[in-house]
Amino acid sequence: MNFQNASISRRSFIAGAAGLVAAGSLAACSGGSNEAGSAAGSGAAATQSLIVGASPSPHAVILTDYAAPILAEQGIELEVKSYTDYIQPNKDTTSGAIDANYFQHINYLNNYNEENGADLVNVGKIHFEPMGVFAGKSSDIENVADGATFGVPNDPTNEGRALLLLQDLGLITLADDAGITATPNDIVDNPKNLQFSEQEAVALPRTLNDVDFAVINGNYAIDAGLALEDAVAQEDANSAVIQDEYANVIVTTPELEDDERIVALVAALQTDDFKDYLVETFGDAVQAAF
Repeated sequence: MNFQNASISRRSFIAGAAGLVAAGSLAACSGGSNEAGSAAGSGAAATQSLIVGASPSPHAVILTDYAAPILAEQGIELEVKSYTDYIQPNKDTTSGAIDANYFQHINYLNNYNEENGADLVNVGKIHFEPMGVFAGKSSDIENVADGATFGVPNDPTNEGRALLLLQDLGLITLADDAGITATPNDIVDNPKNLQFSEQEAVALPRTLNDVDFAVINGNYAIDAGLALEDAVAQEDANSAVIQDEYANVIVTTPELEDDERIVALVAALQTDDFKDYLVETFGDAVQAAF
């Protein structure tokens, strides 16, 4: 809201002051979609706020280190709220507590919407994190011992992804119709008699020494200081299923899908400069998905 500095009557001044108070009250009571501040003088641009929920790494790092300075130049103050679980950020986006989130891949979003009757929308592919097999008590993935235990995520989307990776490595065979929602019950051939320790994805790095191998999501591997280059095996980053199902996306509500602040965020994260930033910051652990 802009106010002229020209000489005005007492009545106009009072009306303008009342409007300023009202605007301040709205800003104090509303969420991130309102102006964070107003101009003190003629011609000064207001700053808008944008609140985005994100996993600590790499998502929150990307938003804070890369996106925030770019958005600031456009008059958008990016506030990053960190989450360590996969449920609450979607709930908070739906409720309006945050404007958008950046932590999940496409398949997880689709599954969440279906299971929760939600209508959250994907507004842009940003990156993907290849899932890796990391050594625990064993390290020779070419000669896995009979009865070896593999730690795998227990959530519906990532468990299937982990099992598909193990199938690609020739360790198991899944039923033809199992697909990306596979569970150990869908294994039709297990020549090594592998055992599976199904755990929350976030816990897998902590329990790595309790299993022979663990299939770990990229973001949780990064959080735990595990480098993808040290994994004994990893997903094929050029796989169509990776691009179509597991690209990490910016998510918001249908009402904010075309909001200029969110459009600006997506645009900032879909550039060649951003690709260079990913390589310099994360190596091959985080790769562009656009």
